[in-house]
Parts: sequence; structure tokens; C-alpha cells
Amino acid sequence: MSNLRLHLLDPQVATPIPPQQPLGRYLVNEGLIGTPDLVHALELQCRIDAPIGEILISEGLVSRGDVLAALSRQHNAQLINLDIDPPPHSLAHRLPAALCLQYHAVPWMEMGDTLLVATNRPDRFEKLRACMGPTGQRMLPVIADHTQIQGHLSRLYGSELAQKAATRVPSAESCRTWEVNPLSRKIWALGIVAFCLLSLLLAPLWTITIAMIWAFITLMMSTVLKAAAFWSQMSHKLPDTPHRREVPLHTFRLPRVSVLVPLLKEKEIAGALITRLARLTYPKSLLNVVLVLEQGDTVTRETIARTELPEWISVIEVPEANSLTTKPRALNYALDFCRGSIIGVWDAEDAPEPDQLERVVTRFQQAPANVACLQGILDYYNTRTNWISRCFTIEYATWWRIILPGIARLGFVIPLGGTTLFFRRDILEKLCGWDAHNVTEDADLGVRLARHGYVTELLPTVTYEEANCRAWPWVRQRSRWLKGFLITWCVHMRNPAALLRDLGWKRFLGVQTLLLATFSQFACAPLLWSFWLALFGVQHPVEVTLGAPVMWAMVGFFVAAEILSLTISMVAVSGRDHRHLIGWVLTTPFYFPMGALAAYKGLHEFIVSPFFWDKTEHGVHVTSE
Repeated sequence: MSNLRLHLLDPQVATPIPPQQPLGRYLVNEGLIGTPDLVHALELQCRIDAPIGEILISEGLVSRGDVLAALSRQHNAQLINLDIDPPPHSLAHRLPAALCLQYHAVPWMEMGDTLLVATNRPDRFEKLRACMGPTGQRMLPVIADHTQIQGHLSRLYGSELAQKAATRVPSAESCRTWEVNPLSRKIWALGIVAFCLLSLLLAPLWTITIAMIWAFITLMMSTVLKAAAFWSQMSHKLPDTPHRREVPLHTFRLPRVSVLVPLLKEKEIAGALITRLARLTYPKSLLNVVLVLEQGDTVTRETIARTELPEWISVIEVPEANSLTTKPRALNYALDFCRGSIIGVWDAEDAPEPDQLERVVTRFQQAPANVACLQGILDYYNTRTNWISRCFTIEYATWWRIILPGIARLGFVIPLGGTTLFFRRDILEKLCGWDAHNVTEDADLGVRLARHGYVTELLPTVTYEEANCRAWPWVRQRSRWLKGFLITWCVHMRNPAALLRDLGWKRFLGVQTLLLATFSQFACAPLLWSFWLALFGVQHPVEVTLGAPVMWAMVGFFVAAEILSLTISMVAVSGRDHRHLIGWVLTTPFYFPMGALAAYKGLHEFIVSPFFWDKTEHGVHVTSE
């Protein structure tokens, strides 16, 4: 490494001096912007929490190169190109990764007892230097582009940060310890299967009856919760689709928002995604959309390379770590590189409403400090593709528009969805982000938020997604969700007394219903369907063991539960956007048998490969709408 690359004769010359003029005035004096442009940017800065340079760039009034050059002259610091002259790996130990991420800086070069540090925020350099304390080494800033800094931070500290991302959540709250002894799970599973087969051989009627009783108990749990949620929501009926209305005038400075968009093997979705996100009305100087992809994902990398990215979209590549490739690990890694005080998550196929972020920041500003998460509503833009997409939309309209709002009103734990989530960053980091090994990291995080005393609210803003419309991909997706529900239940039931203490009786029973009973209902569905045979005169095993009155009481409750489900679904799709689906509600009983297959697939993976992430393919029906 040669010192010739720094165009200074003596490092002393590079000593920063207090800026004599603000950055905006520098740009005016150099003829890069006019005084009216500066006045416009300063007026915006009164309302948005962003540096003046970022505002000018986002407004198209000046280039990023001009701003960097002005910062260099303003702070008497050398402007460098990290891609041409990258920092060596040997300097990584000079600055902790956490400080580099916090102050968006990277060690660049040593000159004697002087360490030159690349930054795009020289105004924060003194704070970085103060955090280091007395080191016996002098630190001076040089100016570099923030995208280059981000890339080289990943290059220098990527391995360390990737390991941290995989183990961020404490082991007591994570499922990763299961990896230690997978053989025990298989032995237990084989033992349970052997016991069930032996029982079925020796006492077939009573074995079936006991299984029917468990299926019926979980049916009662799910139906009671569903009915209560339905009643609660109908008592406070909201419009089918949140009406578009002006967001109230803000009396506060808008914060920076970072939104993570995890991608994996996406061939077609990138262009459509950028088109959709470009419609967002939130100030682009405060918007930081981060496309997150795995380091070895050449498919997505090539897709992105063919797409011109705007200034407010960046790309993070997640290094490999112990062969673990999951969405939550990628989110944990990318979180450290985010610049926003609010962290959001969208999926690759998402199309959020244009004013969604305004609604998010407004609600966070108005909400109590313990409101840690806002969950938006999901809807689908390909509802008419085929029968599966129609039933998928009906199912999720029921969940997002009736059941989940009702559950929230009743004060139960809200199992988060995987997208249109927004967090207060400080709380998300306090909870150590997502469990990298849990395939339903969203549901798990919802429970952890509640256990730590935080509140999740539903926000009336819609994100449109691509409804899964093919049978086998549907089964694969649903099996991952059901496996994750089972994993999450097992994690939080390690210490039932602690869970009960954290949540109280009502929410404790709610967790049992939402996680365990949901999985059981899909797995035990064929047993419940056998009640239909009784209506056609076929003798049921329960009639033999428990008697006809008990059997017919169970049949009656089962039929009532089915009618309730159909009724709720019809109400859910009765609005103007979904009423074309009302007739299709009657076909949904033929849709859910796929869920039983998904449950068995998920149970098998729970035993043999609990951390396997069965990816959902996006972009089958790409649309820019």
C-alpha cells in the first residue's frame, strides 16, 4: 500500500478545521445551486430529519458527487474512491464493527501513527473519535460515497456480522439449540409413531376416539376464538378497505425510514418491485429501501444488475454462515446497515399503498412509547387467476379483515405476518431482532414482543401481494408456516410457567389456540371430516365408544363451526373490492384439504430438518399494478 494515493504532502495538512460556512452556502458560492434552491431545501429540512445534502440530492438539485466534493472542501478532508483504492483487511481490527456501522465509517489507511477513516458524515466524526477514547493513534477523516462505505464495511466485517446475525437472539428465546441433538427428535418421533400403531392395533376404536377428542378440543378452541373475534370486529365494524384520505399535517420532523426487502432467487420481480415502490409519496431523502440477497444468489444479483436502481434503494449481500440461509438471518444482517429509526419489512412481490409510510410515521408519533410494531393489511392483486388464488384471497380476507382485528381488539397476542411490518428500531434491537433459525420468525417475534411488555397495533393501510395460485407451491408455503407455528410453540412452551407469568391467562390460552390448535386443526382435519360420514348413516367409532348422544353433539358442533367459518368468510369478502368472491366461499371446504397435506409435510420437516426454509416462488404473475 502506498501513501501516494493520498494527495497530501503531510498528514498534518489534512487536519479538519471547523467549517466556516454551512454546506448549502458552499454549494451556492460554487454556483452548483441557486439561493432559491437552498431556501427550498432548508424549508424541507424543518419538516424532515435529513442532512441538507441528502435533501438537495433527492430533489434533483445537485449530484452526489458535487455534494461529496463540497463536503471535502468544507471539512478540509481528502475525497477518495474506495472502489479504486480499497482499505486492506488488516485494518478491520482498528475500529469495532459496531462503531463503524453506527457512524457509517470504515478504516481506510494508516500513515504512521495516523488512521484515516472514510466517512460521508464528517459532521459526526468527532463523536466517533470520542467513542474510541484514547488509543494512542490519531484519527482523521477522508470523504467517500456512502454506498462505497457500505460495501467495504461488508467486505471487512461481513464474516463477523454474519455470525452475529445467526445467533442474535439469546439461546433461551431461540430454537437454534435444537441443532445440537437432532437424533433425539427422530427417536422420539419413531417412538410416538410406534406407540400409536401399537395402540391402533390393540384398541383401534379407543385410539381413534382419543384422537377424535383431541381434534374436537382444538376445534372448540379455534371456533371459540374465531367467534369471539368475529363478534368483536362486527361490534366495531370498519370499512372493507381503508378509505384513502389525507394524512394529517405533521407537527413533527419526519424520521428516516428503512425498509428491508429480502430476495432469494428472484428472476423477474425486481423491475416490477421498483416500479411499485417508486409510487411511494414519502420523501425520498428519508427513505432507505434495502434489497437483501444472499452472497451466493447469482440469480437475484444478475436480475438486479439489469435494473437501474434509484438513489434511495441500496443492495446488501449477506455472507454465508454455517450453511444457514433463512429470511430472518438476512434481516438481522441487513438491520445493522440500515439508517432509519423506523424499520419496515416488505416482500419481493409487494405493492404498498403510496401513502403507507406517512401513515406509519404518523401513528408512531401519536402512539404510546410501548407500541413497538405496526402491522398493515395484506391483500392480493391476482385474485382472478384461478380457483386457488380466489380461495387464498378469501382465506386471507377473513384473517386480515375479520379475525386478526377482532383478536387485537380482544387484547390477544398478535402473530405477525411476514410483510408490511414496521418497528421502532430501538425496541427491535433491544429484542435482538429476529430468530435466525425460526422459519416463522414473524409469529415468534410477535410473541416475544408481547412477552417483553410491548404492543403491536394493526394499521389501516393495505399492501397488495401475489396470491399463491399453484397447488404444490401452496403446500410448500403452508408447510413452512405450520412447521414454524409448531417450532414457535415449542420454544415458548419450554417454560410454561414463565410464559403464563409474562402473558397472563387470557393471552396464554390465546397463544395455545393460535399456534398449537392451528397446527392441530390442519393435521387432524381428516378425523373431523369423518363426521360427515355420520350424517350419511355410517356408524362412527365415537358412537360405539362414547355413545350416540356424545357423537351427535360433536357432529352438531362441527357443522356449526363449518357454518360459522363460511359466514365469516362471506362477510369478509362482502365489500366492493371482493364481492365477486362471495359465491366462491362455498367451495373453500374443498380448498383446505391441501392444508392437511402441508401439515404432514411440516411435521416431517419439524423432525428431520426444522431450519429448512422452503422458499415461496414469486413473480409467477408479475404486475406493476
